[in-house]
Formats: sequence, C-alpha cells, structure tokens
Amino acid sequence: MSMADGYARLTGKPQCVIVHVDVGTQGLGAAVHNASTGRAPVLVFAGLSPFTLEGEMRGSRTEYIHWIQNVPDQTQIIGQYCRYAGEIKTGKNIKQMVNRALQFATSAPQGPVYLVGAREVMEEEITPYSLEQGVWDSVELGGLTPKASKQIAEALLGAEKPLLITGYSGRNQKIPSALVELANTVKGLRVLDTGGSDMCFPASHPGWLGLRFGIEPEIEKADVIVIVDCDVPWIPTLNKPKEGIKVFHIDVDPLKQLMPLFYVPAQHRYRADPLVAVEQITSEAQNQAAKLDTVAVAKKWEALQASHKERLTAIESKTKPAEDGSFGTGHLCKTLKSLCPQDTIWAIEAVTNTGFVHDNLQPELPGSWINCGGGGLGWSGGGALGIKLATDAEHGGKGKFVVQIVGDGTFLFSVPGSVYWISRRYKIPVLTIVLNNKGWNAPRKSMLLVHPEGLGSKATNEEINISFDPVPDYSGIAKAAAGGDLFAAKVDKAEDLERTIAEAIKAVEGGQCAVVDCKVTLGC
Repeated sequence: MSMADGYARLTGKPQCVIVHVDVGTQGLGAAVHNASTGRAPVLVFAGLSPFTLEGEMRGSRTEYIHWIQNVPDQTQIIGQYCRYAGEIKTGKNIKQMVNRALQFATSAPQGPVYLVGAREVMEEEITPYSLEQGVWDSVELGGLTPKASKQIAEALLGAEKPLLITGYSGRNQKIPSALVELANTVKGLRVLDTGGSDMCFPASHPGWLGLRFGIEPEIEKADVIVIVDCDVPWIPTLNKPKEGIKVFHIDVDPLKQLMPLFYVPAQHRYRADPLVAVEQITSEAQNQAAKLDTVAVAKKWEALQASHKERLTAIESKTKPAEDGSFGTGHLCKTLKSLCPQDTIWAIEAVTNTGFVHDNLQPELPGSWINCGGGGLGWSGGGALGIKLATDAEHGGKGKFVVQIVGDGTFLFSVPGSVYWISRRYKIPVLTIVLNNKGWNAPRKSMLLVHPEGLGSKATNEEINISFDPVPDYSGIAKAAAGGDLFAAKVDKAEDLERTIAEAIKAVEGGQCAVVDCKVTLGC
C-alpha cells in the first residue's frame, strides 16, 4: 500500500492494491490512513467470502477459511478513510464500478477507494464489452470569482505583513513557480508550509519560511493570511493569528468533510483549484501593483531579503558538529544535500526531526520532497520504493536518485524485512538514512506539550518506555533481509560521515540498496 502511495504521490496516476478479504484489508492498517490524509489516489480491491456454500454457483465455498473470514460488513473496515467504498455484485457492470471508484480516487481531494467482490461474482461469465473511457474523467475544479480574486489581491498588496500558508498545493508541480510569481508580485509576501507533504515553495526565495507544523511566529505577526490547500494552518492553543485580521481560505475541500472537528476563522472561503486561484490572484495583483507606492514596496522587499538571510544564517549556525565529533540531523542533511545529485527526490518520515531535515535540505525543485501524508508511521520504506519505481518508469528506466530519511522507531514500523527483500528482488535501489537517537521521542514531546512540569518531564526514556536500548542493528536488519546484497554502514562521528555517505551513494548508483545508520544528537 505504501509503495502504491509513493508511486501515486509522485506521478498523480492512480495505483491498485489487491488484498485478501477482511484480513488482508486489516493488514493495510495505517497505510490507508496515510493515503487518505496524504491524498494519494489508490484503488484497493479485496475479495469477499463466497456467499454460497453448497455448490449452487461456481466459486462456492471450498475451504475452511471461507467461514472464518465471513464478516457482516467488510467495507466498514477501511470505509471511513476512503473517498468511496462499494461492492461489485455482478460482472456485467464491473467496468462501470471500477471507473466510478477511480473517479472518486482522482477527483480532489484525491484519496483511496475500496471495492470488494465475492468469488462467485469473479467467476461469472459475461459477454465481453467495452466503455468509452473519455466519459469517466475526474471532476475538474474551477477557480475564484473575479470579485474574490480582486479582493484577495487588494488585501495582500495592502498588508504590511502578508502571509500565505499552504500544505498540499505542491502536489501540482506547477504550483511552486506560480507561488514564486505571486511572491514576486506581492513584495513582502511570506510563504509557510505547515503540511510538509510536498515541495510547495523554493527555499532560495526570500519569502520562504520553510516547514513548520502549525507553529511559526510569522502567523502571529501577519495582518492578512491566505490559506491554500492546507489541513492545519496553525495550532490555536500554541500559535494563532491576531484578532481582526483578514483570513481567506482556498481549498479543494475547505470544509474538511472527513474531519469531525475543523474550522478556521476565515471571513471568506472558496472551493477552488489552487493553481487556478493563485494564477488569478497574481494576475489581479499585477494589474493593481502599478498604483502602489514604489518606495514602500522597495522597503518591504529589502526587509524580506534581510529576514531571509537571517533565517538561513540561524539554520546554518545549528549545523556545526560538537567538539567530540557527534552531530545532529541538520549537519547530516547539509552533508547529504552537498553529496547527493541535485535532482534527488527526498522521501521523508523523520517525525520530530522533520523541521531540521527540511531546513537543511532546503528543497528547490517541484516534486523533490515527498513527506508521509499522515500519522501512520512506517510509510517511507514502501513509499521510497514506490517513488523510485515511479521515477524510473517516468524516465525510461533510469530515474532520479531517491533518498529515504527515517527515524529509528519509524524504520522498525516500516517492516524492513519486507522492504529490503522487495528492493533486492525487484532491483529498486534507494539510499536509506536512519536517524538513530536511541528512542521514540514523539511521545515525550506530546506529553510535555500538555504536562511540561509533570512527573513524566523528569523521567528517563527507560522509565516511560520510549528507549531503544539495546539499540537494534538497523542496517544489519536490512542487509539480512536483502540476503546480504546491501550496502550497510553505521556512523557516529562527523569525520566519517562524508566518506560513508559518498560510498553509499556510489553503491546505490551501481544498483544496490544502501542503509546508513546515523547516530544523531537531539535538537539540532
């Protein structure tokens, strides 16, 4: 499922996953959650236990397990995560059923769909038939009304500290350049990514605020905010906009219909295609820009450039290794960026280290950053393989270099025994970087947000059962799964890092998977 997710996320082309009845469906687990929140178009098909048992129809029950796996409503298992769930009841309209499911999967907001069918139906003999596929396209969204685009452009141009917050818009790889054009038109506009799902805005632009999961000081300073295709623009208990500012919400799903609780204090909200909307706002802003005070505009631009330089300097200052040779995620990712090919695709599941990873990789190219779309840890193992398969297929067999950056606990959740056997079996070489900090730190962070002075704040990792001690041999696990045919290494000193990564890159470019276990310090 995660491979299909990764493939679909990079290409936009729906993928199909076939599983075995109810138990196979349950085995998909958190991967369905990730595909749903990450908006990956995936069709899941599962069989149903036969609905006859005395041979009344071809396909009737023949095995003990057909009774055990007969459940009241199999679609309920993952139905709430899907855009559509249905049962194929006859082969006579099976193509229509599949097409309908794919329409849901590929229409925004994209996501998984689920079809089931019993063996009697699969065994049914039908007269071959065909459909006109041209009438089964996905639903096409429109843009903003002329009034809305004018209103938003006026608000942005008139603001002292305009802010655009996005999350998923970069799935359309035309969005980053469109946002750059908007930011070049609205001098002083800052762009914040609070989803981390896709590369939405280049780090080299002075308006770049990077990736922050709903917590960023500029949110509190902004006097106009435009939210574009984003699920969590800010976390009100920790960080929220000032009272009385203008907030515009543009989204393919502004009501978040799969979330029981969601709202933002937006005076205006629109269901629209993000690219079309951004282009409309930019066009309107360009028409209005000539009327602005050029001196004031120049000051905004200069202030933005200075702020961007300060941000990059602050990021750089945290990347220096310690005197004892230990290093953090920032230094590691800075080294990775300097050594990996410029067009590398980064498959990220770094959890609490994600901000440090993004700050130092500073992605520039559309489609170059793909982060796990949800909270179901373990996505990136299969996700990276799917991304590599996709880029190879899109480039005639020799695609872009793919790097998976994953936390140590998340690496274990990814079922590495399967991941690296599959990578070896099907010759899918990727570079995996394991961020080894000897513990599962997300639960501690979550606890401290609620009980910063509680008993748990003073407890050791061992006492609250989040320690990975003894530390597993992560690269060794992967090498064993690959039958020994895998580059495996461990690094805990900065002096060895560059050499080891260079060797790993060479191995991957030669067709072999590589896993580098990097011991990183916390907080940098």
